Amino acid sequence: MDCHDCHQSCQPKRQKLRERLFDFGSKKLTKNNFSGDSQTTIALVGSPNVGKSLLFNLLTGTYVTVSNYPGTTVEIAKGNRIIAGKKVTFFDTPGMYSLIPITEEERVARDLIINETVDLVIHVVDAKHLGRMLNLTLQLIEAQLPLLLVVNMIDEAEKLGIWVDENRLAYKLNIPVVTMAAAEKVGLKKLIAKVADYVQSTPVSLTY
Repeated sequence: MDCHDCHQSCQPKRQKLRERLFDFGSKKLTKNNFSGDSQTTIALVGSPNVGKSLLFNLLTGTYVTVSNYPGTTVEIAKGNRIIAGKKVTFFDTPGMYSLIPITEEERVARDLIINETVDLVIHVVDAKHLGRMLNLTLQLIEAQLPLLLVVNMIDEAEKLGIWVDENRLAYKLNIPVVTMAAAEKVGLKKLIAKVADYVQSTPVSLTY
């Protein structure tokens, strides 16, 4: 999102936020290659119980491997799918609430999206609790990570009288947004189409 007239005053605050989130300040990060020979690597992130792992399974199918993240006992699930003629690797990261880690699982999730060769981050949120979950979305935007927001459980939210305007939210955040009901596979084709756009080198932020 543009800062308009406050750009100069906001910039130092943004830099301090990035230093606090990632503890690197002006250091140059060395990217690892945890994804192997994949042409595109995508990490799914989100807090627990938002349907992130269900979505991961829908995207990857039955051929999934689970291994400990290097140097930890925290498990990371990895699966592949051919999208737009290219091999795409998806990671199902541990549940996280913030890029400022409290638990070992949150630290691993943060390290994976920051230190690995991740091309796109898909943030999965629960539509019923959208307001409080956007805090992590904003942190990911501040970190300047390539980001796509999935607002899941839209069917449950609508039963409670909660409606999410996908296009308006995308405009406000300046990132692509997909509303879904993953349990019913509603919105899955649209999500895969967004990923295909990205894989084919179309700027993902311009596809909504």
